[in-house]
Amino acid sequence: MMTQNADKKREQIQMFCMDDMVPQDHLLRMIDKAIDWNFIYGLVVDKYSPDNGRPSMDPVMLIKLPFIQYLYGIRSMRQTVKEIEVNVAYRWFLGLDMMDRVPHFSTFGKNYTRRFKDTDLFEQIFSHILKECYKFKLIDPSEVFVDATHVKARANNKKMQKRIAHEEALFFEDLLKKEINEDREAHGRRPLKEKDDDDSTPSGGIGGKEERTIKTSTSDPESEWFRKGEHKNVFAYAVQTACDKNGWILGYSIHPGNHHDSRTFKSLYDKIKDIEIEMLVADAGYKTPGIAKLLIDEGIKPVMPYKRPMTKEGFFKKYEYVYDEYYDCYICPNNKALTYSTTNREGYREYKSCGMVCAECPYLSQCTGSKNHVKTVTRHIWEPYMEMCEDIRQTLGMKDLYALRKETIERIFGTAKENHGFGYTQLYGKARMEMKAGLTFACMNLKKLAKIKAKRGLLVGGKSLEISIWDAIELIKEKWLWGICPRVALSTV
Repeated sequence: MMTQNADKKREQIQMFCMDDMVPQDHLLRMIDKAIDWNFIYGLVVDKYSPDNGRPSMDPVMLIKLPFIQYLYGIRSMRQTVKEIEVNVAYRWFLGLDMMDRVPHFSTFGKNYTRRFKDTDLFEQIFSHILKECYKFKLIDPSEVFVDATHVKARANNKKMQKRIAHEEALFFEDLLKKEINEDREAHGRRPLKEKDDDDSTPSGGIGGKEERTIKTSTSDPESEWFRKGEHKNVFAYAVQTACDKNGWILGYSIHPGNHHDSRTFKSLYDKIKDIEIEMLVADAGYKTPGIAKLLIDEGIKPVMPYKRPMTKEGFFKKYEYVYDEYYDCYICPNNKALTYSTTNREGYREYKSCGMVCAECPYLSQCTGSKNHVKTVTRHIWEPYMEMCEDIRQTLGMKDLYALRKETIERIFGTAKENHGFGYTQLYGKARMEMKAGLTFACMNLKKLAKIKAKRGLLVGGKSLEISIWDAIELIKEKWLWGICPRVALSTV
């Protein structure tokens, strides 16, 4: 029999409890139980006046607003507020009832500008959630995966202007300069002269800051032009991220879109260096002498892929010139020596051949195209560290470990962009991009933590159940734990 008038209950008055309206297995219910949200009060207490002014909005509710946005990938705060108005689970998560007025969409933005701007609040929130993951021994930092992804900025590609920019100094610049002069003195050469900051070095060396013309957005000047291939040309931010082999995000850093991974690595490494890292897995963009030296000196094994030589077609590859460590020279394929000439400002030793000898060489066309027939081969003063990287790469099991990148760090980027709105940003400026990254990665870690706790039965009575094995045994003896959460007893014992 067909039923009609299905909308007759729309104006019916009912009494209900908000808690009964949210399913027990709802994601927000699990997330609300996973951690004690009161930790936020301690982080923001100094941002509020203790004895005057109007009563403020609850700081926990204020932080939970963007949590909902980034957790569900809602494109803007305005749209998030619209969703909260009609979603019972969202209202329950914020502590609102059905008749409470939802905060205005500008509330969080105004609080950010007046209270949270230029603070590390959101990084502290990320760190607190990460500590909760450490507390349950879910993170294995022995193998860390590092990579960067690009997030499209809120900037019109046609609204730009060109400006002169100086290349940022490398993190190892002072150490490299010292070792270059020591190497030159050991070879009987004079130390390099100091250059003024206004001077430019054609190859971007450490002796001066290279000037170059870059495109700058008039909408968001802190983002920079990112170019990849023929079709991907946008203003963007680069987000460097580190995770463990289980997919837990350990740290992040934000940079303009055109900064190379090898230059921005140090800022991320400083945030994760206190972790007991045994191996660090990264792609070819990080395979530089400076990063190799940094990691190996710190006792970390860098696992990086093979990087093919950038040699013109038809010419000998660099590995076909054999380095003789005893005589400090290179041997060419025709069994002739290339002797030391100098150490340049980039830290490369230059080994050159004799032009008169090379002029009669049968392999000249495959060796060099220089007019004076002189072949130059370079070797970085930290080349032994690069050779150690190659030895590690060829160790048994390293190939399989490197292949885990697609299941760890690359999967994190894919999930963040597909499910959490991380493919672009609606916010202006690097500081707000750092906020977005911190809250997005905090949401991802928290969602994973909540699901694991729920699966193991560690969520009881609206709070996270944290007990030792001895407490669990005593509870089992009293036959209390079996009635409430038998899975806790089984998994703990």
